[in-house]
Amino acid sequence: MAELTQAEVYPTRSSLQLLRTLLNWLGFFFQIFLRIIRALGHHTLLSSSLPFKPLPVVELPETDSPTTVDVAPAVPPSDAVDRLERLTVVLDLDETLVCAYETSSLPAALRNQATGAGLKWFELECVSSDKECEGKPKINYITVFERPGLREFLKELSKFADLVLFTAGLEGYARPLVDRIDVENLFMLRLYRPSTSSTEYREHVKDLSCLSKNLCRTVIVDNNPFSFLLQPINGIPCIPFTAGQPHDTQLLDVLLPLLKHLSQQNDVRPLLYERFHMPEWFQKQGIPASS
Repeated sequence: MAELTQAEVYPTRSSLQLLRTLLNWLGFFFQIFLRIIRALGHHTLLSSSLPFKPLPVVELPETDSPTTVDVAPAVPPSDAVDRLERLTVVLDLDETLVCAYETSSLPAALRNQATGAGLKWFELECVSSDKECEGKPKINYITVFERPGLREFLKELSKFADLVLFTAGLEGYARPLVDRIDVENLFMLRLYRPSTSSTEYREHVKDLSCLSKNLCRTVIVDNNPFSFLLQPINGIPCIPFTAGQPHDTQLLDVLLPLLKHLSQQNDVRPLLYERFHMPEWFQKQGIPASS
């Protein structure tokens, strides 16, 4: 009996030693993993650092609505569609159409991943609001990645809608960038940070009433829902775009079909309300519907 008990003890000690060794190795790999995460966390989108700090971005809760529109008022007859006023589509810039990074802080691994996957990009010099020590305007060097399908999206959209670029970015940064992506001058109007409004709840809000008093044919597409809190039922919240998403298909597969469908509506707001329920979403964020 004593021998049996002793034989049972030795395997238990070996098991404990094996477990300690395994835990030590797991701890070692965990420390390596933390270092990698910290290193990757240092690169940020330009829109989050230069030349302005964007509004907080929050993810919208998932709804039961599918990606394609399935609830809408009846489509008017073809002759009525021909008589409809052209749809006005207001487009955000950063993280909606493009994403931009300070060239000096862009990790080589992220650049190689994006370019290797075929993401279109270009480098740009832009004037900063900061000044050099001599008082001269500071020049920023940035790398811009275009959201996949951007040029085709703008061209197809312009066939049935008037395009407006509305960004909270400074003109010195945004104007040369838009010149590069809109070589055909498809935007009928460009609005920059001075055109945004300040409210009790958020700054840099994009008030659509400055474009038209009749908002039944006006839509704003923005990755930041707070940008359209003054007209919540005119807004389309889209997924933010980064260089880490080289195979993103939002522009051509999601937004373009939705906007085509909206262009056939006498009033876009009932359909957008049914799809996104933005007034209720803002109320959950502590912003009354009356705002």
